[in-house]
Amino acid sequence: MANSNIGMVGLAVMGSNLARNMASHGFKVSCWNYTPDLTDKFFNGAAKGNDNLVPFYDLKEFVDSLEKPRRIFMLIMAGSPVDSMIEQLLPLLDEGDIIVDGGNSHYPDTIRRYEYCKEHGINFVGCGVSGGEEGALHGPSLMPGGSKKAWEALKPILQTICAHTDNGEPCCDYVGDSGAGHFVKMVHNGIEYGDMELICETYNLLKNGLGLSNDEMRDIFKEWNEGELNSFLIEITSNILGYKDENGEYVVDTILDKAGQKGTGKWTGIEALDEGVPLTLIVDAVFGRCLSSMKDERVKAAKEYNKKVVKYEGDKAELIENIRRALYVSKIISYAQGYQLFHKATETFGWELNNGGIALMWRGGCIIRSKFLGKIKEAFDKNPNLENLLLDDYFKNIMIEYVPALREVVKAAVDTGIAASSFFSALSYFDGFTSEKLPANMIQAQRDYFGAHTYEVIGKEGHFHTNWTGEGGDISSTAYNR
Repeated sequence: MANSNIGMVGLAVMGSNLARNMASHGFKVSCWNYTPDLTDKFFNGAAKGNDNLVPFYDLKEFVDSLEKPRRIFMLIMAGSPVDSMIEQLLPLLDEGDIIVDGGNSHYPDTIRRYEYCKEHGINFVGCGVSGGEEGALHGPSLMPGGSKKAWEALKPILQTICAHTDNGEPCCDYVGDSGAGHFVKMVHNGIEYGDMELICETYNLLKNGLGLSNDEMRDIFKEWNEGELNSFLIEITSNILGYKDENGEYVVDTILDKAGQKGTGKWTGIEALDEGVPLTLIVDAVFGRCLSSMKDERVKAAKEYNKKVVKYEGDKAELIENIRRALYVSKIISYAQGYQLFHKATETFGWELNNGGIALMWRGGCIIRSKFLGKIKEAFDKNPNLENLLLDDYFKNIMIEYVPALREVVKAAVDTGIAASSFFSALSYFDGFTSEKLPANMIQAQRDYFGAHTYEVIGKEGHFHTNWTGEGGDISSTAYNR
């Protein structure tokens, strides 16, 4: 008998927790996993005795248990397993049924799957899910994109189980057509890389530049979390700094300084390069993780160069406040860059991305949730066509007031010999973005000199070429963009 509201494919930690979340809100959930032992484990453990969770071991019986239009939410490994699962489901579904991919899929794959399912009469949704294990269980940030018709059928469930702001607004809304959901999640993860790297550099400046203890830093981050820097990552940083093991040793001090990554930050950087959008801070954060992974080389180089950090000799309290301001202003620049990539995506793909709604979706449940996202929503509510966050009045005023502090922090990093490339990147981007004239005229002259690529001239239409050596020939303007 078909009476389940939704089906969950994939019962690893994220899938099982999201299924429990749905069940706790009164939805009946059919559950299926490729390996039966995981289904057994779930229903002999966390799902035991829950009448809203129903196990299935046969895929057809699982599909037949769902009310129409069937809603199937997949939380499985990204890549070929998603394609394989779609192929298994398609023969069992009817026209108008819905498949949701909630994994960390790359958005070009989602576009392809969206079109493929559409050819078979099936509505496909790529849904970014953020918040980790706890978020999945208690309320994640959800970023669904794809079939608008499917969204109407999913909305009552997804907007119930997602995180909510303090005002009760759901951190889930339709973000756009085709692969928009996973595109937004990709950029979310890129911004997450930037946030984490900035906090990492802040920690380094406080610890090694100022010589502060873990407890002192814990208290600083705790205080910052009560103001405009209020966010999940600032909160957990404070908690991490104060956490000791059973021997009374700070756990953070025992962790090897090699950062891992799963690739979503890299995807954001590659997309920015393909689209010509200067996501400098986010790309620098990705490279920061790459540099951290070169542990053996770094140890050797430190010995070769006798590298030592010089303690900061200025006013400690003043530098701490400057670091706070620099962190906030750099965070704003990171988000401004991410939203520039959204702006470009609307041109490239024709998506009508809900920029203010995206900020609202990130206000709760996700890793980058923070207080100032409300300011981003206000900016786009006021001007939906805002080209860059730095042109909004609120953010402009913050830049004017706080960028001098960023300059001081960059100087302090240089003087002490502490790597702080994301802070450097933030300042460089700001200085470049606010420069009416950049030295790119020299680049164009060089390109024309060695490759006859042509250039544009101030106050004149068309493209021009100079025969710099007296030996060049005729050239067309088609070389300009090569």
